[in-house]
Amino acid sequence: MRVQNARALRQQPTDAERLLWRHLRAQQLGQHKSRRQHPIGPYFADFACVAARLIVELDGGQHAHGDGLAHDQQRTQFLQSQSWRVLRFWNHQMLGETDAVLQVIAQALTDPHPSPLPHAGEGVEIQGHTS
Repeated sequence: MRVQNARALRQQPTDAERLLWRHLRAQQLGQHKSRRQHPIGPYFADFACVAARLIVELDGGQHAHGDGLAHDQQRTQFLQSQSWRVLRFWNHQMLGETDAVLQVIAQALTDPHPSPLPHAGEGVEIQGHTS
């Protein structure tokens, strides 16, 4: 069932996910292999580089407040507890500031894993969205 869910998610990407995948697929960003809709525990990471233990999430407006925000915080805490680093960007950032988003991802792929992990809510900020 999880494999079917991942496949379904991959078949209906947002415009932002489609754009990011163009840059991540075939190891185009720093020769790092990425996967789309990679299952980790009860969640599916939008994009994951297993070797670098890095997850990139692209969020729409539903993630900005209320249940979406609380769910994302819980999800990020779980993923960090599994030794993953999580970068989050708004969809509009990926679409309008593609080079800046790719630069942050490339930097995270080349930097060693932070030890200890940053606390929830800490990270890189591009135009008001913590990554």
